[in-house]
Amino acid sequence: MNIFVAGLSYKTAPVELREQLAVHPTRLQCHGCRLKLGANLSEVVLLSTCNRVEIYGVTPIVNGNVHGIFSHLANREFDFSPHLYIKEGVEAVRHLFSVASGLESLVLGETEITGQVKLAYQAAQNAKLTGRILNRVFQTAMQTAKEIRTETGIGRGATSVGSVAVELADRIFKSLSDKTVMILGAGKMGEACVKHLNKKGAKSVLVSNRSFDRAQSLAAEFGGQAIRFDGYLKAMEEADIVVSSTGCPHTILHREEVAQVMQARRNRPLVLIDIAVPRDIATDVQAIPNVYLYDVDDLEVIVRANVKHREQELSACQAIIGERAEEVLARVNPVRESARKAVANEPAWTLAGLAAGYA
Repeated sequence: MNIFVAGLSYKTAPVELREQLAVHPTRLQCHGCRLKLGANLSEVVLLSTCNRVEIYGVTPIVNGNVHGIFSHLANREFDFSPHLYIKEGVEAVRHLFSVASGLESLVLGETEITGQVKLAYQAAQNAKLTGRILNRVFQTAMQTAKEIRTETGIGRGATSVGSVAVELADRIFKSLSDKTVMILGAGKMGEACVKHLNKKGAKSVLVSNRSFDRAQSLAAEFGGQAIRFDGYLKAMEEADIVVSSTGCPHTILHREEVAQVMQARRNRPLVLIDIAVPRDIATDVQAIPNVYLYDVDDLEVIVRANVKHREQELSACQAIIGERAEEVLARVNPVRESARKAVANEPAWTLAGLAAGYA
């Protein structure tokens, strides 16, 4: 049996491609089930975040044309192969451990990804998509991430994507002390934004979310103001900066709406920072005078400047990952051999056949 990972990330694909493949957390089990059954996978975990879409699986054989998986996820025919990577065996395990530890993140050492990996694994486990191999591998990944946080300085001073968005806003305006900032979406990234806006001393913070109770809770924690979701366009008339991370599967802010907002605010400059994947804000809004749009990929310049002091910890992290990867593979080897015999009479699985089987 072979452990593999096939995926793409911010390192290999721009946001306009990643958003086509993004899977909402509530759909992970459904997509995972279809992958496992349609492709004759023994085990599978699907991970989808703003920076990556990855399939971790156990299969008798890995070969063929991997882009078929992702074309089907996007529900369109497109050659994703230039943007994809595939790793097997110990390299796949090392990659997972690196991802879970924040070493593959846009923000080196960020901690949010650990929780996202855990949730993806739990979704697969609850749907009975994992077995003894991926259970051990993912559980060890969580333990390895914790060990790295404890024994190295990779996460010291690490920031989240949300906090980097706030830093971008601060750089644009030099100071936020006289600025009004609106946050669309009160999830983890929205919470990180509000937290760092508070540290930066923003004049006022508006929080809008589909769940008004959640918006009220987050706004109250940091002295902000909650806005009902059906009223955020009106509130935007007073904002200098809008940071959006709603998690919606479709665009929520269109050019026509932004144009009306700009008319009401008499064309006063408006900065829009879209850190959602799929993106919340239509890209053509930047054609409107005095509207400045940034997406999650635009944050990379800031990130590179912020992580230099943590890069020296990478060798220590990789040493831990290498050791733990070899250990877990040694433990699952008997399991892999037993599973191999169990499927000896089954047709060999190929990635090339996944698109057809997935349907």
